[in-house]
Amino acid sequence: MIHVDPLPMPSLPTRRVALVIQYLGTHFYGWQRQANHQSVQQTIEDTLTQICGHTVVLHGAGRTDTGVHALAQVAHFDTHSPVPPDRWSKILNSYLPQDILIRQSVGVPSNWHARFSAVWRRYRYTIFTAAIPNLFVRDYSWHYYLHALDQELMHSALEPMLGEQNLSALQRAGSKRPHAWLTVQEAKCWRERDFVFMEMQASGFLYGMIRLLVGLLVEVGRSRLSVAEFTNIWQQQRRNDVKYAAPPQGLCLLGVGYDNSPFFKQEVANREVLTMIT
Repeated sequence: MIHVDPLPMPSLPTRRVALVIQYLGTHFYGWQRQANHQSVQQTIEDTLTQICGHTVVLHGAGRTDTGVHALAQVAHFDTHSPVPPDRWSKILNSYLPQDILIRQSVGVPSNWHARFSAVWRRYRYTIFTAAIPNLFVRDYSWHYYLHALDQELMHSALEPMLGEQNLSALQRAGSKRPHAWLTVQEAKCWRERDFVFMEMQASGFLYGMIRLLVGLLVEVGRSRLSVAEFTNIWQQQRRNDVKYAAPPQGLCLLGVGYDNSPFFKQEVANREVLTMIT
């Protein structure tokens, strides 16, 4: 009997798929995969690996801390699966837990990267100032009510931050980033009824930057720190004078921007989307 080896199966081409992801960060230890805690990245990666039948690595546009939310995080992965790119959102949503939602899935070129192709990220921080707690906003805001906040002073403190800046004073220890320079494209603070919002868009963000920024900015809002002193702290890189970080649940990644965005509609939150919780 003659033994004939089977013909090798033709290898399928690798596709790169980009995802727009929403998640409630309350029950996750941040975006990045960790050894002993459940993260958003791990949850999606494990689901993709199970579906694809091969190990999948998910590359995110940025990292969010424990308890931080995302309205439109962006990530990509490579796969040999024949599943059309636009079908991945529906397939993943049928497997993922309810606090993660894939808004879009699209095919992108092999040299497109969720992190390195991004030209901006945008975050919002929400402060709830009413004296009486509100259960429906507890997981999405910082309940700060002991002192009145002047949002106009807070906005004035943000204006000098526009442009290319070294913001090393607003970076937590442990960062592997080689430098602390970034370009702040927009920064504002405003009030709507009992809510004070701070929003910033920049080319990138430092490790823990927004929470340290808001912690310092609140000192301006309650008139314990002048606008001039706030500016001097970050301009002179006085890291030791930045002592408090705002809690994570008030922070949300609103969106990530790209030149010639591959997504059907730019996934950036407008004011109404995120303030429906009020």
